[in-house]
Amino acid sequence: MAAAALVTENFKFVSLFFKSKDVMIFNGLIALGTVASQTAYSVFAFNCPCFSGKNYRYGLAAIGVPALVFFLVGVMMNNNTWDLVSECRLRQCRKLSGAAAFAVLGNIIGRAMVAPLTWVVISLLQGQAYTCALSEFFDPSTLEGFPSDNGSEVMAKFPCEGSVPKELQGFWAEIERQLKYQSQLIGWLLVAGMSLMVFLLLCMKRCSSPLGYQQEDYWSQYRSNEKTLFQRTAAVHARLLAAENIKSFFGFVALEKEEKEQLAEHESVSPVCSTNWNRVTGVYLYREKNGLPLYSRLNKWATYNLEHNVEAMDKEMDTLY
Repeated sequence: MAAAALVTENFKFVSLFFKSKDVMIFNGLIALGTVASQTAYSVFAFNCPCFSGKNYRYGLAAIGVPALVFFLVGVMMNNNTWDLVSECRLRQCRKLSGAAAFAVLGNIIGRAMVAPLTWVVISLLQGQAYTCALSEFFDPSTLEGFPSDNGSEVMAKFPCEGSVPKELQGFWAEIERQLKYQSQLIGWLLVAGMSLMVFLLLCMKRCSSPLGYQQEDYWSQYRSNEKTLFQRTAAVHARLLAAENIKSFFGFVALEKEEKEQLAEHESVSPVCSTNWNRVTGVYLYREKNGLPLYSRLNKWATYNLEHNVEAMDKEMDTLY
């Protein structure tokens, strides 16, 4: 029982991998955008040098460099990346356990890998980059009647049909077919591996989640609504605070009609102290208080703020789970 409880405790954080349907839709849109980008790149920009020693570097770069760029962009676009940075900066990660770190990093890396893996798969299925990269390493002895005195310099020219010597042009279609077969086989195996991994992660998530399906769906809706309302309110608060400061400097402030109505509704706003900003910033994993769920750092802050117990709040706000 203790071992089962430990496994459940450590792996309940896997639910962060796929937190909502919105994430899955967003990942799908990223994949579609990557497909379009890869297709456009292949049509307009891919030009194999067809020269020994350069083919494999160019082919691997055509697959790997865009994938790396997509990965880095995915990491930067993930809010969990900056939550983790804030957690380490504000609290030195002292409350970040191994399981929590695994969950957060897994979420960041897992979501960031959607676009690069899509790029790699589409590149392999199209076969152009692979054909360019591996052409000079193709074994001509597998072709019946191919002259045995031709080395990698000649084989490197096969991705460019016009550069192939006339006496060898009859082999061009067969060599291209074999290389594309290898490329597409690797691509389909990668698709199968990715699908199996996603399936296993989803199974792990469902089996180890501390929440039922309905409550987990509610948690997802809560996070989405909280984020939307927080950003909208923060934008209005910042605008009104700026308006007050500008008015105190100039004696008046030029506002739109809607902004004047907002300013009339909220006669004055005051800055939020840095301590409270820090309390609602950083990594958060599911937690309960006296059996009641705390769905976010903001939810936790609001709950403890009602008790006016600063000491208990500071202790609790440093706790991830």
